[in-house]
Amino acid sequence: MGKSAFVFPGQGSQTIGMGRELAENYAAAKKVFEEATEALGFDIEAMIFDGDEETLKITENTQPAIVTTSVACLEVLKEKGISPDVVAGLSLGEYTAHVAAGSITFADAVKLVRKRGKFMQEAVPIGVGTMAAIIGLTQAQVIDCCEQAEKIGVVEPANFNCPGQIVVAGEVSAVEKVCETAKEKGAKRALILPVSAPFHCSMLKPAGDKLAVELDKVVIHDGEIPVIANVNAEYIKNKDEIKPLLIQQVSTCVKWEDSIRKMIDDGVDTLIEVGPGKTLSGFAKKIDRTLNILNVEDLTSLEKTLERLEG
Repeated sequence: MGKSAFVFPGQGSQTIGMGRELAENYAAAKKVFEEATEALGFDIEAMIFDGDEETLKITENTQPAIVTTSVACLEVLKEKGISPDVVAGLSLGEYTAHVAAGSITFADAVKLVRKRGKFMQEAVPIGVGTMAAIIGLTQAQVIDCCEQAEKIGVVEPANFNCPGQIVVAGEVSAVEKVCETAKEKGAKRALILPVSAPFHCSMLKPAGDKLAVELDKVVIHDGEIPVIANVNAEYIKNKDEIKPLLIQQVSTCVKWEDSIRKMIDDGVDTLIEVGPGKTLSGFAKKIDRTLNILNVEDLTSLEKTLERLEG
């Protein structure tokens, strides 16, 4: 029997009503939404279940909403006796991974990511920065495109998601230039993403500095489950590394493809995406077709995953 990994989604996977089915059917999931409301001091449960897309899309709302929903899914799996050998999360999802590992409490994580969202949004005025997805080029080609566009402004690789899908971030004109150059190099697509800030690039350093102050108020524990960090795609060895890595993560590239390959090299053959959407499942399929890829976001996916795991 191979190992299993839980992976947790980042921003962009949010939808109104996410997690509702599990909350209505499992007390453990319901409790997570109630705890989030209590920790944040406003009714995030109502915002997630019955709010509007525009409000949920605001970064400082999106981040705690996704962490809350993902942890609700996690608690149901725990109740079913299913635990992972290793965890990781894409960007924001790394906080959920720490909750799963026991290194950060859920109440602390949900408060941290609300502030993280606020700081990330404030770091760059709206309209100054953006992100783009480059489809169909190698890492080296995208890095080359960024280097060529740096004459115009700041632009850097932000996410190495999976083979042929890389996200860049930076100043609008420089990102547009990367899209242009990428198409010349034969990219299948190069499209500007509907995001409000250039996440995971050096322009976000001020957000990391503010986040550092908040992280200092939080008690971090050694994890009970190995966590692979976005910044270096390596296992976090002890609790003292967690804060520096989370601070760095805001303004540096997310090495997601390398993180998944690391798990596979260490014997992971089952990957469970825990939380809203199937973005990470899609990436995983492109990284390694032989992986057993499952997800848990509602009752149907939960039942299917439990059946596959028991089978």
